Amino acid sequence: MSVIGSEASLHDAHRDNHTHRDVNGGWLRPAVFGAMDGLVSNLALITGVAGGNVSPRTIVITGLAGLAAGAFSMAAGEYTSVASQRELVLAELEVERNELRNSPKDEMKELAALYESRGVEPKLAHEVARQLSKDPEQALEIHAREELGVDPGELPSPAVAAVSSFGAFAVGAVLPVLPYLLGATALWPAVIVSLLGLFACGAVVARITARSWWFSGTRQLLLGGTAAALTYGLGVLFGTTVG
Repeated sequence: MSVIGSEASLHDAHRDNHTHRDVNGGWLRPAVFGAMDGLVSNLALITGVAGGNVSPRTIVITGLAGLAAGAFSMAAGEYTSVASQRELVLAELEVERNELRNSPKDEMKELAALYESRGVEPKLAHEVARQLSKDPEQALEIHAREELGVDPGELPSPAVAAVSSFGAFAVGAVLPVLPYLLGATALWPAVIVSLLGLFACGAVVARITARSWWFSGTRQLLLGGTAAALTYGLGVLFGTTVG
C-alpha cells in the first residue's frame, strides 16, 4: 500500500472512530422531554383522580382536560420564551451591526485580540481579522458567534418551538387516557401503558446521554411510577376526607 493510501486509511479510521453524540440534543431532546412531561403529569393527574373513586367517564374528562391544558400551557410558555430570547439576540445583533458600521477598525482590533488570546500569533491574528472584516455580514456573523455565542442565520423559531412542544406534550399525555378511550374501566391498564411509555422515553434519552438504555428507562419508570403512586395516595386521602 502506498504512503498516501495508508495516510488516507488512517484518516478514515480516525474519523469513523472519533464521532460524538449531539451534545445539544437537537430536536430529540425537547421532543422526548416534552412527551415525558406530558406522560408523567397526566398519569399523576389521572391516578390522583382515580384514587378518589370516581367514574371512568370522569377520569377520561379529567385526562383530556389535563392534556389540553398542559399542551396549550407548554406551547404558550415555549413560544414566549423563544420569542423573548430571539428578540434579545436580534437587539444585540443590531448593536453589533452599528458598531461594525461606525467603528470598523475598533471591531477589527477586538477580533484580532480575541484570536491572540486563543494563542494565535499577533501578526497572523491581525491579518485574519482584517480579511474576515472585509464583508460586513461575515464580520457580523463572526462577532455574534464569538461574543454572543449565536449564529444569526440559525435563530430558533417561536412558532416551531410552540408547535413542537404542543405536539410532544400531547403525545405523552394521551397515553394514560388511551386505555379508557378504548373501553377500559379500571386504572391498571392505564398504569401499565404509561409505565411502558416512561421506560421507552427513558431508553430514548440514552441516545443523548452516556447511560445505558436499560438504566435510563428504569430510572424514568421508577420516577414516574413514584409520582403516580403518591398522587394516587393523595387522591384516596382527599376522596375519603372530602366524602
